[in-house]
Amino acid sequence: MKKVINLSFMAIAAATVIIGGCKSKEKTPTGEKEVIVPCSGPDYFTTNKVFRSNSIGESMDQVTSKSKALTNARNELAAAIQTTVKTVTDNYTNSNSLNKKEELEQKFESLNREIVNQTLSGIRTICEKLVQTKDGTYKTYVAIELSADDLVKKYNERLSTDDKLKIDYDYQKFKETFDKEMEKMGKN
Repeated sequence: MKKVINLSFMAIAAATVIIGGCKSKEKTPTGEKEVIVPCSGPDYFTTNKVFRSNSIGESMDQVTSKSKALTNARNELAAAIQTTVKTVTDNYTNSNSLNKKEELEQKFESLNREIVNQTLSGIRTICEKLVQTKDGTYKTYVAIELSADDLVKKYNERLSTDDKLKIDYDYQKFKETFDKEMEKMGKN
């Protein structure tokens, strides 16, 4: 009987340690409550392989709530892509061409807008949750992603067909610059 009690006590102690270990190291400040948002968090951050974005849409209509969420997420994704490609373009043109830098930057900038608009059609939804609030409205939580490799391929296709840019364009160097920038994003 004593062995059973000792084993039970040890099992309870082990369970307490395991459960205690699962709790977050950071405590929520007194008077505050942690909010868990579906389709968000580290699993939905941009990495060195994909651009990711998430958003919420709310409406009295299910379809409208989803449409709002997707539109917001796409806009966020497009802004992130444009910022990244602008940085890549600046780095690429700085290292590639000194005397034609301004002309190249202008051409890359206009191509950037065009390509981002074309590429957004390749977005994949990686998370979607629909809930109904206590007020009867609908909330849609979404997370979307776009392959960084697909984006670079689109740039290569478009830049390779522009006669003026083709002279100054080096795909390997552009991809290398792009990959370095994506590595930085994957570490944040």
